[in-house]
Amino acid sequence: MNGKAVIFCAPSGSGKTTLVRHLLSAHENLGFSISACTRDKRGRNEVHGKDYYFLSIEEFQQKIRENAFVEWEEVYPGGYYGTLKSEVERLWSEGKNVIFDVDVKGGLKLKEYFGENALAIFVKVPSLEELENRLRSRGTETEESLSKRLYKVKFEMSFQDNFDVVLLNDDLEESLSKAESLYTAFAEGRLRVDEKPLRV
Repeated sequence: MNGKAVIFCAPSGSGKTTLVRHLLSAHENLGFSISACTRDKRGRNEVHGKDYYFLSIEEFQQKIRENAFVEWEEVYPGGYYGTLKSEVERLWSEGKNVIFDVDVKGGLKLKEYFGENALAIFVKVPSLEELENRLRSRGTETEESLSKRLYKVKFEMSFQDNFDVVLLNDDLEESLSKAESLYTAFAEGRLRVDEKPLRV
C-alpha cells in the first residue's frame, strides 16, 4: 500500500531543513527520502546511503534509462540529482510516510508524480532583505555567489502559488508548530487542499 509524501521546498536560507528535521524527530511514522547524486562526498562526514546515494555519472545515466527515478535533474553539466523510486518504496514498505527536502523544480515534479497522496509545502521568508541577511550571516557567500543565489531566490519564489501550502517562516517556533499541525492533519486525512494554496 502506498503511503503519503510530504514535500518541503524553499529558496536556500529559508529554514526548510530545520522544519524537516523537526518533523522527523517528532514522528516515527515519517522517513526521510535520501536523494541520489553524482557529486563527490564532502569530507569524511558524508556517508553513502545516509546523506546521499553517491553514484557515478554512468550509474546515474543508466538508472535514467531504466526509469528508476521519480524525478531527476542535471543541475549543472555532469551534476545530477534525483529521487529513486526504490527509496520511496523502501520507506513505504516500512509503513512510513515520506518527507522530501528538495528544490522547487524537484518539488513540483514530485507533487505531480504523487498527486493526491502528496502535500507540497513552499517555505517563504518574510522578505528578500531578511533572506539576504540570513545568507550573509552564514559567512559562506562571496558577493558574486550571493548575487547569483538571490537571483535564483526571486525565480523560485515566482512558483509559490503552484504549491498546496505557503508557510511563512518569520518566527521559528511558530513555524515549527504550523508544520506540525499541517503534517498531522495531512497524515490523518483531515487536510483538504484546494486549487489555491493555503497560506499559513
